[in-house]
Amino acid sequence: MQSSVNARAVRGSARPSSNTRSRAVTVRVSAKVNVEQLKALKSELYGYINSRGCNPITVRLGWHDSGTYDKNVPNFPARGGANGSIRFKPEIDHDANKGLAIALAILNPIKKKYPDVSYADLFQMASATAIEAAGGPKIPMRYGRKDAKGPEECSPDGRLPGAAHPFADGSASPAEHLRRVFYRMGLNDQDIVVLSGGHTLGRARPERSGFGAEKTKYTDVGPGTSTASPSGRADRPTTPKPVGQQGTSWTVNWLEFDNSYFKEIKAKRDADLLVLPTDACIFEDEKFRPYAEKYAADQAAFFADYAASHQKLSELGVEWEEGAPVTLD
Repeated sequence: MQSSVNARAVRGSARPSSNTRSRAVTVRVSAKVNVEQLKALKSELYGYINSRGCNPITVRLGWHDSGTYDKNVPNFPARGGANGSIRFKPEIDHDANKGLAIALAILNPIKKKYPDVSYADLFQMASATAIEAAGGPKIPMRYGRKDAKGPEECSPDGRLPGAAHPFADGSASPAEHLRRVFYRMGLNDQDIVVLSGGHTLGRARPERSGFGAEKTKYTDVGPGTSTASPSGRADRPTTPKPVGQQGTSWTVNWLEFDNSYFKEIKAKRDADLLVLPTDACIFEDEKFRPYAEKYAADQAAFFADYAASHQKLSELGVEWEEGAPVTLD
């Protein structure tokens, strides 16, 4: 059964495309895509995420669900990607996903309020909303993803990128490893660099990744020097400082989405800020460097390119419901 819904929808492939801004057309939307619930969920997520200071782990959940995509595997959901399979064991227990059960626990209560929204849509919407709520760009998201149905449809371990030697795929350098992983997903060098900028949010915690210190002067007292929004902007809600939490951040204000990641990686000015081998290589590799330099110098350019690449990432491997994808704005 179908119902007429006042929503914008675009026809598109589940595979990533260089044309990330397809022309919008109006279609009849399947009742399986509950646009009203999607809109209500998006409205609630902004304050829900910011009030908990969980922007970084929410972004990581969305990325780790979609980042398992393999363009060489044709069938859904075996090809991986943004299908919600990360909510099942054994995938949630993969080494790369340590700590992400916390993100599931944060989002599960709100999922119960919007039962018609797929987990795949929830994880990607929460990730994009967390970016925007942290002061980042508004990402042109589309919805109507189908879910993987059970543990037997989980993605295999080993598809997500590592941070340092030894790399599981045998890569000789961090740049080679990043290219192997991202090219498998159908992404390119610009996507690699601009999406690395997502590390402007969050911290590495040794009990999860094996990287970072127990605490630093930036993580021991929370991001920045104020209990208010790290940016101090009046249009940002107050975010509580997670006092006493551990880890090492890439940036000083690690709940603020801006281009400071690129500035800090380039400068390597402070031992209390993290620079992993896969971070350093974006300025060391001759093909990555022009993009990294561009984003260090121009936040507006970073935001524009990040929004386009994040949208691509959010649609990797997707199987759309009938009438989808739909947009909400």
